[in-house]
Amino acid sequence: MTREILGFENPLLREHSEKVEKFNEELWTLLDDMYETMCEAEGIGIAAPQIGVLKRVIVIDTGSKAGKIELINPIITAMWGHQEEAEGCLSYPHKRGIVRRPMHVRAKAYDRFGRLRRYHVKELLARAFCHETDHLNGVLYKDKVIEWVEDE
Repeated sequence: MTREILGFENPLLREHSEKVEKFNEELWTLLDDMYETMCEAEGIGIAAPQIGVLKRVIVIDTGSKAGKIELINPIITAMWGHQEEAEGCLSYPHKRGIVRRPMHVRAKAYDRFGRLRRYHVKELLARAFCHETDHLNGVLYKDKVIEWVEDE
């Protein structure tokens, strides 16, 4: 089921999300709904706060061979290098801005069944991990924009 995506003006997006404690059907429904919502909006990532759920849950799919990635209670453990690329956000449609992010990210998170997974991602996936993790901490990409660019 698709859900409404909150806009940047919604104060809920500035809140810190809570740790997921139960890996059950409620979580699985949330993950499925997030993925459907993200795909319908033609995004590559979405965090639960963007649909009004203050849980530490992220779904990413950049169209790469990595496929759909579900991150529950993610923690970024290392970052290095840098890149400056244009980013957008489903909560701030039709706006893009240059943001400085790490080129490489190491992270750990749980999957939908509560199994710990470790990741080493780079380039676009590294940006997506950082962008979506920021949402869990009440940080919006517009806070980090170096320069706004025209939307294509």
